[in-house]
Amino acid sequence: MELSNRQEQIIQIVKDNGPITGENIAEQLSLTRATLRPDLAILTMAGFLDARPRVGYFFTGKTGTELLTEKLKKFKVEEYQSVPIVVEEDVSAYDAICTMFLEDVGTLFVTNEFSHLVGVVSRKDLLRASIGNQDLSSVPVHIIMTRMPNITICEPDDLLLDAAQKLIEKQIDGLPVVHVQDDTFEVIGRLTKTNITKALVELGRDQHM
Repeated sequence: MELSNRQEQIIQIVKDNGPITGENIAEQLSLTRATLRPDLAILTMAGFLDARPRVGYFFTGKTGTELLTEKLKKFKVEEYQSVPIVVEEDVSAYDAICTMFLEDVGTLFVTNEFSHLVGVVSRKDLLRASIGNQDLSSVPVHIIMTRMPNITICEPDDLLLDAAQKLIEKQIDGLPVVHVQDDTFEVIGRLTKTNITKALVELGRDQHM
């Protein structure tokens, strides 16, 4: 976040004199305590300052970069996950291609008759299947999909940073967000590179609540 000149002055005063009360900060700036209240609230919520009752404000010693990193490390998958696009394992490769284009996604999650995750189909899988002379209308996706346990997953409570690391390491476009129960996986969302980008944009614009 970009600080105002007055907020920069407040930080410097607290650095030099902390712990210091709001009244004393206001006195040094020749302002009223009420005038400074919004600035002190912003600096405290952003993490530049900390406040203790009957003690005053003190500087946390953290840089803007460190504060951004701390915020990013608190983001959870569930805050940014998208609606999953799911097909059943008996759907044809042709229908899977149609679904992928209609939904404008790069990955489809494949479920069985119990709605449990059993596979993932990517653009590469469908392209590979279409190169041969086989009739895609007669090829079920379970023939060409990547099966469990070779699927990288994430859970809603996982840190967004850890999920992003999985995307990089596995060089994949998206992860199924799952609810795990009794060794089964219920698909409840998807996390893609677009979701990660959205989080970074919000972080940069200080819009994350």
